[in-house]
Amino acid sequence: MSTADSQPFISARPQPERIDLGKVAVLMGGASAEREISLMSGQGVLQALISQGVDAHAFDPAERDLGELKRAGFSRCFIALHGRFGEDGTVQGALELLGIPYTGSGVMASAMAIDKVMTKRIWRSEGLPTPAWQQVDSATATRLALAGLGSPMIVKPDREGSTIGLTKVTTLDQCDGAYALAARHDAMVLCEQFISGDEVTIAVLGSGASARALPLIRIVALEGNYDYQNKYFTNTTQYLVPCGLPEGEETHIQELVLKAYQVLGCRGWARADVMVDARTRQPYLLEINTSPGMTGHSLVPMAAKAAGISYPALCALVLQQAALDYGMADADGPVKGAT
Repeated sequence: MSTADSQPFISARPQPERIDLGKVAVLMGGASAEREISLMSGQGVLQALISQGVDAHAFDPAERDLGELKRAGFSRCFIALHGRFGEDGTVQGALELLGIPYTGSGVMASAMAIDKVMTKRIWRSEGLPTPAWQQVDSATATRLALAGLGSPMIVKPDREGSTIGLTKVTTLDQCDGAYALAARHDAMVLCEQFISGDEVTIAVLGSGASARALPLIRIVALEGNYDYQNKYFTNTTQYLVPCGLPEGEETHIQELVLKAYQVLGCRGWARADVMVDARTRQPYLLEINTSPGMTGHSLVPMAAKAAGISYPALCALVLQQAALDYGMADADGPVKGAT
């Protein structure tokens, strides 16, 4: 049984020889509701890359024009932005136009993955299990969704992360407030069947057939409340690695997540959240994050460490896979023309 460390894991080994990946911008901050977390992620990544000898620099798109990336001679970008205007295909599209390879999924996969309803539609069309849902546009529709999906029900913004704007609803009286909170963050609101059971998260590294799932992490939050505060600012949440699930069950979930990652066209890295029904042991895909957190409480570094990959090595590995959707990247190798 373990808890997340308060700081990203960084090896104390002597500084290595410089990794020549050109001048690298670590994009952090941005204009989304997850700006605070993005700044924490970005600073961790920046320090890790510098410790690996990378010529890395902080770059906040909320304070600087993206065109400066080209003018300043940056040759790659590590995207440590979270949420809209960073994880949704918008920054990816801008970098495509600038011709600067970037980490993580491309334009279309990023845009689809941040949209929980679209992601669910794709997964369901591919026969992958995900909780039943309804998209709503009013408090009245939220009440009707509760009648259809049953209690408890999750109400959340369609295109936000980090549990921002999320409410667990058990009665009709809670529906109005839950809808108002979610709608404050996104005009598109998702009502989702609540699955009671084990909460696990799975990180994936790589692209296409070479992608691999890292060890599962089982999350045990205080009173089952894995909210924004418990995710990032407390040490009461337990992260179990090994996860304690039967070996066959863990392997099945890893295979499920790999398929979920591949059908969306994700590349580079991502992290999927899964609920395992306590009664049936059926795993249900909740969502996938294509620019995962890299803070001291984040789960991808934790899973990588369990697989023998240090925080700096993880950052370097992700950066080395930086690519473009169009023209300059090999599917499984380094970026053509990158310096």
